[in-house]
This record gives sequence, C-alpha cells and structure tokens, in this order.
Amino acid sequence: LRVLVIEDNPDAAESLRLLLAFRGHDVRVAECGRTGISLAREFVPDAVVCDVGLPGGLSGYDVARALRDDDRLRGCQLVALSGHGRVEDRVAAAEAGFDVHLTKPVDFGRLAAALTERAG
Repeated sequence: LRVLVIEDNPDAAESLRLLLAFRGHDVRVAECGRTGISLAREFVPDAVVCDVGLPGGLSGYDVARALRDDDRLRGCQLVALSGHGRVEDRVAAAEAGFDVHLTKPVDFGRLAAALTERAG
C-alpha cells in the first residue's frame, strides 16, 4: 500500500516509517497537517496514519475532514493516532472521518492488521 504518516514527533514518525516499509509499504512522512494534506494530494495514498494532536493550526481531525472532502482521497483509509482512548475520543475521530482509532503507544500489530484488512 501507499501509506502516508502524519506525525510531528520525529522519532515516532521514523519508527512508523521503518516498520511500515519493512512490511513492504511505500511510505511518506509529513510533520504537520498542512504538509500532510499537500503530500496526500500529490502521493494519493491508500492509507493515512495521522496523529490527532498536530502543531501548526490543523489538528488530525482537520486533516481527516480535508481528505474526506477531496474526491481523489475520499476512499483512502484513515487511521487516527491519539494519546487518548476514551469513548468520546473515538467518537470524535469517527465523526471527523477516521476509519480506525488507535491509542499511543501504537500497537503495531493492530496497525498492521488494519492495513492488511484494507489491502485484502
């Protein structure tokens, strides 16, 4: 799959990039929402793994809404990464357009399973 990771923590972003690339995915990384949206429009990923708490004025929720509003990106899988896992956090992610909500630290097995399900 073509996977875009939007994560402002450089270590977390690089870890995700390496793990996803090791599983054979074509991975790009963006450090903020604006860059992530631009890169998504250029790269047209199959899946976007996006931190909810991003710097620069756009949250992960804003990113999800922007991607869902773009006809070319509407069908990509959106995976939210959040430090919060309460019911209301999961509801907010779903309302913004995320397909999957995972809490940090990310269980890579769950992320891989979500992407495998998408690829299947």
